[in-house]
Amino acid sequence: MQKYLVGGAVRDRLLSLPVHERDWVVVGSTPREMLSMGFRQVGKDFPVFLHPESAEEYALARTERKSGKGHKGFQVFSSPDISLEEDLLRRDLTINAIAEDKLGNLTDPYGGLDDIKNRILRHISPAFSEDPLRVLRVARFAARFWHLGFTINAATLELMSSISHSDELEQLSRERIWQETKRALETTHPEIYLLILLQIGALEKIAPTLNQALQAKPALLRLPKLGNFNSYEFRYTSLVMLASENNGAFNPEIASEINKHFACPNSLQELATITTSHFTDCRNALSSSSDGIYKILQKLDAFRRQSRCLQILDCMRTMLDLFDFPPSPSLEFLSNLVPQLNAVKLDPQYQQTLKGKEIGDALIAQRKQRIEQGMNN
Repeated sequence: MQKYLVGGAVRDRLLSLPVHERDWVVVGSTPREMLSMGFRQVGKDFPVFLHPESAEEYALARTERKSGKGHKGFQVFSSPDISLEEDLLRRDLTINAIAEDKLGNLTDPYGGLDDIKNRILRHISPAFSEDPLRVLRVARFAARFWHLGFTINAATLELMSSISHSDELEQLSRERIWQETKRALETTHPEIYLLILLQIGALEKIAPTLNQALQAKPALLRLPKLGNFNSYEFRYTSLVMLASENNGAFNPEIASEINKHFACPNSLQELATITTSHFTDCRNALSSSSDGIYKILQKLDAFRRQSRCLQILDCMRTMLDLFDFPPSPSLEFLSNLVPQLNAVKLDPQYQQTLKGKEIGDALIAQRKQRIEQGMNN
C-alpha cells in the first residue's frame, strides 16, 4: 500500500499559497484493509475513508466511466491494481493531477508542473467533457488564480463552450451551481468567473436572467467592482443590484428571478431582495417625513431584527460606490437612528395608564418624536 498527497494541497504549496486541507490517494489497498487500520468509510459512491486521528480524506485509487448525464452520471471502479497515473488521469486539470509521496517526490504524468510554471489551466483528457460541473470549476479556478496570471488553455475553453451548448449544464442541481458560484464570489476576482461563463454561453443556461442583464454595457463595466466588497454576501447582493438596475431605478422582480437560479440561503436571498427593493427610499430617506421614515424602517424590520436591519443598511452603503453615487447622509442617519429607536422605552408609570393597543401606539409616537428630533438636529 502506498499513499500520496494529491490535488489542491500539492498545487497550492507549489504556488506558495496557504494549504487549508489535504487529500490523499491510496494505491494498492482495499476497503477491508483500510477499515482494519481504523479508517472510517464515508460515502457510498466510491471508497473514501477518514484517517482515525487527522480526519483527513484518504481515497482508494479509482477510475470512472460515464454512464449517464450530469456530474453524477459515472460508474466508479476501485481496485488494488489501479495505478496512481490511472487515478490522476480522471482529474480535471493538469495542475490538480500532481501527487507527492512521503519523501516529497512528485509524480506529474500530465505536465502539471509546466502548466503551473506557465500559468495555464489545461484539461487532462477528452474525458473532461463528460462532467459538466467542470465548466464551473475551471471558471472558478480562473477567478481564483487570475492575480497570479493564470489563463485557460484555448482547447480547454473550447471544450467548456461545447459543454455549455449541450444540455449537460441543465443536469446540474441548483445547489451544486450555487456551491461553485459561492466559492467563486469568495475569490479575489469574482468577475472573471462570470465573464468566462458569459463568454462560453454557460451563464445563459444556469442563470438566464443574470445573463441577459450582463449583456448591457453599464453592468459589464461595473462588474470588476465586485471584488471591492468584503464578503460574498455583499458581492452576491451587488451582482443582483447590477442586474436589477435600469437608469438609476431598481427592479425587485429581477432580484427575485436571479434568486431562483441559485440555491443560496434564504437569508442571502432576503438581503439581496430587500436591498434592491428599498435602496432608493433609504438613500433618500431624509427627504421624507418622520412618518415616511418610520414606514421605511418597518419595511426593513428594524424593530424586530435590529442587527439584520443594520446589515442591510451597511450593504446599501457599499452599493453607493458600485453605482458611483455620492455619500448618502440618509443612510448614515438611518444607521445611527435604528439603535436609538430600539432603545426608546415608555415611562413605567405612564405605561400603567394604558391598555392593549394604546401601549403600542404610544411607543410608536415616541419613536416618531425621536425621528423628528434627529431630523431637526
